[in-house]
Amino acid sequence: MPSPVTIVDVSVATIQAQLPAPVVFGDWVMKMREFATVRIRTSSGHEGWAFTLTRDGAVAEQIRKSIAPVYVGTDIADRERTFRITKGRTYGSHSAGVGLRALSIVDLAAWDAAARIADKSIAEFLGGTAKPMPATCIIGYPPALMPPQKVGEQVRDFYADGWRRFKAPMGVNLDESEARLRAARHNAPDAWLGTDLVWMFPDVDSAAAYANRIGDLDIGCIEDIFPPGNARKLAELRKRVPMPIWQGDEQGGSYYPEALIMAGSVDRVRVDLTCMGGITGGRAVIDECLAAGVDFGPHMFPHTHSQVFSAWGFDDKPIEWGVPWTGVHPYDDALAQPEIIERGLMKPLPQGPGFGKMIDKAWCLSQPHQDPDNILQ
Repeated sequence: MPSPVTIVDVSVATIQAQLPAPVVFGDWVMKMREFATVRIRTSSGHEGWAFTLTRDGAVAEQIRKSIAPVYVGTDIADRERTFRITKGRTYGSHSAGVGLRALSIVDLAAWDAAARIADKSIAEFLGGTAKPMPATCIIGYPPALMPPQKVGEQVRDFYADGWRRFKAPMGVNLDESEARLRAARHNAPDAWLGTDLVWMFPDVDSAAAYANRIGDLDIGCIEDIFPPGNARKLAELRKRVPMPIWQGDEQGGSYYPEALIMAGSVDRVRVDLTCMGGITGGRAVIDECLAAGVDFGPHMFPHTHSQVFSAWGFDDKPIEWGVPWTGVHPYDDALAQPEIIERGLMKPLPQGPGFGKMIDKAWCLSQPHQDPDNILQ
């Protein structure tokens, strides 16, 4: 039997990525996007890295307090068992929310380290390959600085570069939100076009009224209409709108996606491995969707999701990319960017070992950050 390769350190840093302008979605105001990045070190000298949005939760504290102490000293080959033990020791904290988000990126970093020890890309390590995948361009950021004309120009330019999928969040009000979508459709008449309603609607009537206002635009989805927590409300809306409903970007954990599936709430379940259990726990979300015959697809984090989803055979699922340096997902902007090839597909990202480059330390250090373990140095 090979000698165990043990985890000798689990450390985390927090980066407050600065935005070109505040992102305002009703009462939700983002003046920065905060990320937590994890480094795992093994007795073999290998490192594994992963990152997620904190959504202003105490992700780093959770890792240091209740996750790192369990992982340190375990065999990297036993990472799935270690995940389950860590979750089981603190179900109240690790079954959902901040605790599951923290556990998810530690799991991803453990898989990254294991793939690097095997000298394989994460796709190869999972038994698959990285293939071309559909790519979605997240347009219209920052909303306060992107009136309809600029959104239309942005779509025109990206369409000329080969992109064929676009998604825009809400603008500063309903009228401008609608006008932004109309400008996008005008400049990409045959493209897939979706919109993120960013949890801004209080009730079914108001959401249905807006959805039907834009129903003539052949909208590919409306997503995240209501704050998480009411599957029946979402199911009622689904009966009253002409376009598919997607939900789940920031959910995961207890009764996810079971509640959405049982209520018939969605046409697509949103999956985010960085907050829904990593590779070990996140696969169960997908398997539940498959068993129920409900569609699913990934939320952002293209460097993670494109490689894992392709390896698992789901290379038809679209991968989301923010326009660099517009405030969509700043951590990604310093990493490898997509190369669009035919029919709006993205070429596979540079492969391995592991996930490949998952941190740009120079960029991290250029932002306000907390790094007590000096993993960014």
